[in-house]
Amino acid sequence: MASESSFDVVSRVDSQELDNALNQTRKEIENRFDFKNSKTEINFDGKAITLISDDELKMRNVVDVLKTKAVRRGIDVKAFDFGAVEPAAGGTVRQVVNIRSGIPKEQSRPLLAEIKNLKLKVNAQYQDDHIRVSAKSKDDLQKVIVALRSLEFELPLQFVNYR
Repeated sequence: MASESSFDVVSRVDSQELDNALNQTRKEIENRFDFKNSKTEINFDGKAITLISDDELKMRNVVDVLKTKAVRRGIDVKAFDFGAVEPAAGGTVRQVVNIRSGIPKEQSRPLLAEIKNLKLKVNAQYQDDHIRVSAKSKDDLQKVIVALRSLEFELPLQFVNYR
């Protein structure tokens, strides 16, 4: 049996679920009466979603449908970084939605400080784009997970590789 147990704190979006949410959004927009004869498009290049619509009102409706479908597919809306609505060609408007993936070094510091403030016998360290938490006691690791889930953090957090 291993002497230390560990888990990783990550922030990522399941690409298949995101693709399903985008397809459901496209399908609903095609069937909605208020989008008939509209130039609304949803494009995804693997890193960012580009929304194009006729005007800002329709753009807000597209964003609402996207958020609803994403939440139903288990994607936290915090993973979306909505850009500004800007004018595009042909009298349309465009909005770019970046997908947040990984925990940047600057944003990991409050998490590491929170883990340290718990005063448990755990070791937390930042590695690439995730945080590895290890301890001899699995109960301490469970307490860390509970504490991090209770935080209001700007990124969605998942806990993986629990061993």
